[in-house]
Amino acid sequence: MGIVAWIVLGLVAGALAKLLLPGKDPGGLIVTTLIGIAGSFVGGWIASHFMHRSINAHFFDGATWVSAIGGALVLLVVYRLLFGNSRR
Repeated sequence: MGIVAWIVLGLVAGALAKLLLPGKDPGGLIVTTLIGIAGSFVGGWIASHFMHRSINAHFFDGATWVSAIGGALVLLVVYRLLFGNSRR
């Protein structure tokens, strides 16, 4: 899967992570989207190294989507913990 597909996957994963974890984000929609993109890379990396799943799978592979959304959720939670109370 190419870099553009990972970016699109990250955009969707970030939106789904935001839907699954509603609430006020310190960075808004753009930061949540960037977290989704980073989460898709992190989720793909974790899936390939620790679960021995190929990240070169097809775009519509369920494991790819689960790992991307899981990575986005983890990064969104970490971001909220680090920066959630800094803006008032």
